[in-house]
Amino acid sequence: MVTMTSPACPTPAGRRCSARAARSASCAPPAGHLPPQPHSPAVSLCHRQSTTNMAETEALEYITEHERILQEIESTETACVGPTLRSVYDDQPNAHKRFMEKLDARIRNHDREIEKMCNFHHQGFVDAITELLKVRADAEKLMVQVTDTNRRLQDAGKEVTAQTEEMIRCRVQQRNIATTVEKLQLCIPVLEMYSKLKEQLESKRYYAALKTMEQLENVYIPRVGQYRFCQIMAETLPKLREEIKDISMSDLKDFLESIRKHSDKIGETAMKQAHQHRTFNSAVQKQANSVYCNPPYMFNGKASNQDNEYGVDEDYENDEEVLTAQDLVDFSPVYRCLHIYTVLGDRETFENYYRKQRRKQARLVLQPQSNMHETVEGYRRYFNQIVGFFVVEDHILHATQGLVTRAYTDELWSMALSKIIAVLRTHSSYCTDPDLVLELKNLIVIFADTLQGYGFPVNRLFDLLFEIRDQYNETLLKKWAGVFREIFESDNYSPIPVENEEEYKSVISRFPFHDAEIEKQQFPKKLPMSQSVPQIYIQVKEFIYASLKFSESLHRSSTEIDDMLRKSTNLLLTRTLSCCLQNLIKKPHIGLTELVQIIINTTHLEQACKYLEDFITNITNVSPETIHTTRLYGLSTFKDARHAAEGEIYTKLNQKIDEFIQLADYEWTMSESDGRASGYLMDLINFLRSTFQVFTHLPGKVAQTACMSACKHLSTSLMQMLLDNELKQISMGAIQQFNLDVIQCELFASSEPVPGFQGDTLQLAFIDLRQLLDLFMVWDWSTYLADYGQPTSKYLRVNPSTALALLEKMKDTSKKNNIFSQFRKNDRDKQKLIETVVKQLRSLVNGMSQHT
Repeated sequence: MVTMTSPACPTPAGRRCSARAARSASCAPPAGHLPPQPHSPAVSLCHRQSTTNMAETEALEYITEHERILQEIESTETACVGPTLRSVYDDQPNAHKRFMEKLDARIRNHDREIEKMCNFHHQGFVDAITELLKVRADAEKLMVQVTDTNRRLQDAGKEVTAQTEEMIRCRVQQRNIATTVEKLQLCIPVLEMYSKLKEQLESKRYYAALKTMEQLENVYIPRVGQYRFCQIMAETLPKLREEIKDISMSDLKDFLESIRKHSDKIGETAMKQAHQHRTFNSAVQKQANSVYCNPPYMFNGKASNQDNEYGVDEDYENDEEVLTAQDLVDFSPVYRCLHIYTVLGDRETFENYYRKQRRKQARLVLQPQSNMHETVEGYRRYFNQIVGFFVVEDHILHATQGLVTRAYTDELWSMALSKIIAVLRTHSSYCTDPDLVLELKNLIVIFADTLQGYGFPVNRLFDLLFEIRDQYNETLLKKWAGVFREIFESDNYSPIPVENEEEYKSVISRFPFHDAEIEKQQFPKKLPMSQSVPQIYIQVKEFIYASLKFSESLHRSSTEIDDMLRKSTNLLLTRTLSCCLQNLIKKPHIGLTELVQIIINTTHLEQACKYLEDFITNITNVSPETIHTTRLYGLSTFKDARHAAEGEIYTKLNQKIDEFIQLADYEWTMSESDGRASGYLMDLINFLRSTFQVFTHLPGKVAQTACMSACKHLSTSLMQMLLDNELKQISMGAIQQFNLDVIQCELFASSEPVPGFQGDTLQLAFIDLRQLLDLFMVWDWSTYLADYGQPTSKYLRVNPSTALALLEKMKDTSKKNNIFSQFRKNDRDKQKLIETVVKQLRSLVNGMSQHT
């Protein structure tokens, strides 16, 4: 039998079981101790005796223990019986059987006690049952009587019950009616307010409708909030608010769409007002203190009028009544939407939406058309839209509280101004017509004045006008370059003929010319300059007027305007007119006569520059003695042109000389000269004489320089002809003929074709040729070789290499033409002399090269 360890039981039986288990454990032999072996007789006897004693003792203990277990079972609750019963099985194997026997005995004992108790009370129980049977008959009679009495009572109380129920029903109805009236009195104001709300919504009085909703929610609905219709109404109000928000937002969107379309008209109206205001102030200022005393002048065939200086339609001034932004646009959707969102506590959302949409519209307004630069109307529409946009924003700024702020409008204007400047800078660069640029400037001035009147800073716009002014000047310069070219092409480059006093006054009225000698002459007479001079002078003045038109209304002082005019005039003279003159001088069809006239013209234009300075001074009323006044340095333009013309004269004169030289046809092997100068040379000298007669109108030094240059070039050309490498042979007869031509050149130089030369200065141009020819004509080699290198040498200008080259050509001729010269003693001596001279000349040339 396996011994199982049971949990500790709090009952006495459990404690006894634990004690018994402990005793059993203490009686067990210790581990490792072996019991005595049964094989020993003494040991076996002792063992049997001890076993018998132990059995008796254990039997007594079992009896006592079973009694205790039964007592515990009788007195212990059922939940704790388990451990007690388990202790029965923990003992010796027969303990269970003995316990069951003990238990059966105890049960029989209790049965006998129960039987005794039942026998003792049996008679009383029988008596009670007998009495109960007697009472049953009386109870049935009583039941019948009670039922009959109840029936009669019910029959008698039916009428009373019906009347009582009717009374109760009437009382309930009366109470319900009173309650209904009371509740209806509370509900009627709610329904009336809701009806009022519906009427306000239908009539689009949304702000009042929101106030009504607020009263419904805070005052009326809480009084009757337990009713279903009030709950439905309360649930409907937020939806109505959203509908009002949506409707007001839709109205705002319609407003924003309409304001986009009306911006052009609003801007046009605002610019009209600004123009009228400026025109009025300008008229008052002119009456008080006239700035410019000049009469209206002609510009490109049209009279300039300061009253319409902005290039704006005259309709601007003919309107008696100018509408405002409020007259053109209904701003109520903005106010209404602002109030609605403010009441709904969502003002910030509205402000953000409005500003975001207006920023988008600003970007659209600031986006120009691609062909805006082609016409002034494109610029006008662009400016009108921008002005209209910011006029609306300024009105919203002052008409609402915080919808837009000054910081917001300033930021928006700063962004717009940067975009406007970039757009104008780009599109103005495409303009090639100065009239269009001028109209653009006038529009920008009106645009800037209009926005400045609304408090927007516009200094950057006026700074931009200075950039556009440079572009305007460039277009003017290009235009006047064409004007100057036309003038030069149509000029006949002849002195201006005047037949009478009237024609003379007409010329000097256009050009400041004064010459006492010419004034003394009788009519008809000629003025030294050609027709292009007064025309150029007039056009320069027209350019100054045109430049002045842009400088006006830029809010600049007279000194700054004067400085601008002088700088632009300097550009016209030094760049445009100078370039035209240089191109004119280089043209192939311009001959010597035209070049001479150009030099004369530039001289008179240079003298007229001081009158141009006086002209600018009279316009601006700025004294030329002012420290910062810019001077006209266009004088250098005419000097440079004159120098270029002079150089071209020298070049063309030399070219003509070369053309005549090319006609030379010498027979270089002739035995004797013709006795007269060559025909080509005489024609050349006649050409030079007639040409230098035309030079009488030139300044003295110019004519002298031209004459000296021509003589030097002629001398050089003749020398090159003698020393030409292709010329292999030359005879003494050819040298004699060449000498005759040089003599004619010397005679021309000595005839003083141009006055002013001292002594034989002009003849010195041919000194090199003269000494070389004299050396060969006289054949004075001994003197040349003896005096070579001395300052007093008769042939000081003859170079040994030049003499050697020419002598070599003569040496070859002598050999070819005098085949039998070796048979004649004189010829042989001459040949030997030539060879000796050639050797000596070569030694001189070699010595010079080594020295070099």
